[in-house]
Amino acid sequence: MTVFRWIVGVLGAIFAVAGVISFVFSLAPRATGWLQRARRFRHWIWLLLLLWFNVEVWGRVVYTLIHWSH
Repeated sequence: MTVFRWIVGVLGAIFAVAGVISFVFSLAPRATGWLQRARRFRHWIWLLLLLWFNVEVWGRVVYTLIHWSH
């Protein structure tokens, strides 16, 4: 699980940096398409966050079901 958290964290950081850079470029005059690119990176970050949350929750559910003792 730790490897998965690191992968999601590193990808999230990369997308966050790319989103901030895209947003900064969108502030320049006559910059077209950069704001859409920044929003796309934000959507990818949300997707990663939801993927991480689902894997954490359902991983714990599966772990509990496997190790259930009566």
